[in-house]
Amino acid sequence: MLDQVYAAITDTLRVRSEEDLAQPSRAEAWTVRELLLHQLLDARRALVALATPAAGPADVDAATYWRGFRPDEGDGGAAHARFVVRAAAAYDGSAGLLAEWAETAGAAARAAAAADPDALVSTQGHVLSARDLVSTLVVEATVHLLDLWGEPPAEAVEHTTAVLERIHGGPLPPAASPVEVVLQATGRAPSDHPTYPLLG
Repeated sequence: MLDQVYAAITDTLRVRSEEDLAQPSRAEAWTVRELLLHQLLDARRALVALATPAAGPADVDAATYWRGFRPDEGDGGAAHARFVVRAAAAYDGSAGLLAEWAETAGAAARAAAAADPDALVSTQGHVLSARDLVSTLVVEATVHLLDLWGEPPAEAVEHTTAVLERIHGGPLPPAASPVEVVLQATGRAPSDHPTYPLLG
């Protein structure tokens, strides 16, 4: 599933012009190109995490991992957003960035497929199973592919919805489509639900 959603990001952006990549994404702090840089950082982090065994016990799982990523807490990710803008600007055009993304994402997906799902790994100050780490990567890539105006694989949308339901503590309110459910639950589409967004 991770390989599929990462490949979908590559395929979505490969056919776009430089001008298209400079357009705003659904993630309001970033253009499409800048959001791709953010995803590249996530794929790099995945490679490091999958090669970083950790002593147990796990302190987060595929759902509780997201507790630290709320837009209404801390600086709301503002410092990271500024860093991503500066780092993306350092690339001379988007072709090199897209090529680095495709190479790194492929390596991360292969490392995830080869990992022992029950092995404990460390990332961002937490310990979790490799299975749960890969789940978080799928959720982030699925949501950001929607931010890139792409269409995630149905299996990835279904997985992301299941994780959001765990965060919510029960079924999510119905919407016009499975994708709309994810967009509303993550604050990308309007909703009157009092607990939304469930994650940033």
